[in-house]
Amino acid sequence: MVHGCFVSLCGSQLQDSNVKVGAVVGFPLGANLTEVKRFEAEKALGLGAREIDMVINIGALKVGDREFVRADIRAVAETVHARGGLLKVILEMGLLNEDEKRLGCELSETAGADFVKTSTGFLGSGATVGDVALMRRTVKIGVKASGGIRSFEHAQAMIRAGATRLGTSSGVNIIRELRGS
Repeated sequence: MVHGCFVSLCGSQLQDSNVKVGAVVGFPLGANLTEVKRFEAEKALGLGAREIDMVINIGALKVGDREFVRADIRAVAETVHARGGLLKVILEMGLLNEDEKRLGCELSETAGADFVKTSTGFLGSGATVGDVALMRRTVKIGVKASGGIRSFEHAQAMIRAGATRLGTSSGVNIIRELRGS
């Protein structure tokens, strides 16, 4: 996952590998206009991204504007899916109460997201086992635990809680722990 301005570079560097390039849109708080998020997604996909991580409009979610949030996600999902991409919606769980977390998951799923994701990793709080378990209970789509996963033990806990994907900058260390080296 990279910022949109790096998609082309990463795509050219990884073109002969099986590594997919992804980009984030609506970063960091999802407060961008829907049209801007769609534009960001369209441009990133055109430059070679295969996955888009969209930050949910946190403010709209917190005030309970269900229709706005659902329409925002649906618009980006339609753009991404039309180009053969995959959409993950970042909820930024550390900023939400339990009801908002559930609602964000439900709206993401009904609007066409492929995954819900715990966090951007930039706002201090990352994935928790409790949040991942809540997400798994709430949706049938994929669940990505992201932010603060730094050990093999923590990664295993996230998978046991229901994560189908992990986002971590400690992947090499986690694999070393797994291998015992």
